[in-house]
Amino acid sequence: MFEHVPCAVCGADDYEVLYGPQSAPETDADLAVKFRASGDELLVYALVRCRECEFQYVNPRPQADLIYSGYVDGDDPAYVSQICARERTFAASLEQIERAAGGKGRLLDVGTAAGAFVATARQRGWDAEGCEPNRWLADWGQRHYGIRIRKGDLLQLDYKESSFDVITLWDVIEHTTDPRVLLDRCRALMRPSGILIVNYPDIGTWIARILGRRWPFLTSVHLSYFDRRTIRQILERTGYRVEAVKPHVQRLELDYILFRGSVLSRAASAAARTAVKGFGLSRLKVPYWLGQTFVIARKLAVLVSTNSMCELVLEMPL
Repeated sequence: MFEHVPCAVCGADDYEVLYGPQSAPETDADLAVKFRASGDELLVYALVRCRECEFQYVNPRPQADLIYSGYVDGDDPAYVSQICARERTFAASLEQIERAAGGKGRLLDVGTAAGAFVATARQRGWDAEGCEPNRWLADWGQRHYGIRIRKGDLLQLDYKESSFDVITLWDVIEHTTDPRVLLDRCRALMRPSGILIVNYPDIGTWIARILGRRWPFLTSVHLSYFDRRTIRQILERTGYRVEAVKPHVQRLELDYILFRGSVLSRAASAAARTAVKGFGLSRLKVPYWLGQTFVIARKLAVLVSTNSMCELVLEMPL
């Protein structure tokens, strides 16, 4: 049920254990709950750090096919309860994306969940679409927004190469079983000089370091833990130039944030939710940041130089 994996960034198989495992064997039903979009179980697997590049990741982990099955199955009403707040966050992010891309064009949102980003982008004039492995979320998004969401993994779907101006990975790369393969596939689907957006929880941020194993993003649903240096390394090694890295502030309802805080303290979470409800502030949409990081990267072309070494340059349309 578990498999041993090398470092996704540099390929080395030499690591030190940071946190030991805390879990018992799981059933398929357990995985369907664990690997949903709103999964918040604090990490129960072993977290290791590569001795070569210092990338942190889960090892060993459940087999890739079992993880994918967990993503496909199960419902997630907790995630869609925050759909309006997610739309507000995405609207602000689209302004940054449009500046980087030089306008609007064709966009693919990978792991789109219930389609909030796709719907928001379409309202702003983008030719946007999304794909999502979870059947329940995809169906919900199609009913709610009246948009098409292709069901399945990006590697399984038959998108045409060099057909997107922008590809977005909102809270996706940390979930995938092979980040390099995902980034390679995104690059193949992008047009010359296309833009890739990666949003991820950064384990190198001050708040992650202070909270340690109690950091809310250190969860069983996350397999890869990047910081600014390792996210830059994996992007550069897969053919991108990083143009911006910045904190990503999201908006969610106050009650939902406090509810998710129960992984740190159930008693404090319950007390705070009661107090907030008493003041009529439960539905208040508030900004929050716990280490989320936003990356803008541009597709590069690989050229072979005279000494047979590969160098990366901007790929410009003719």
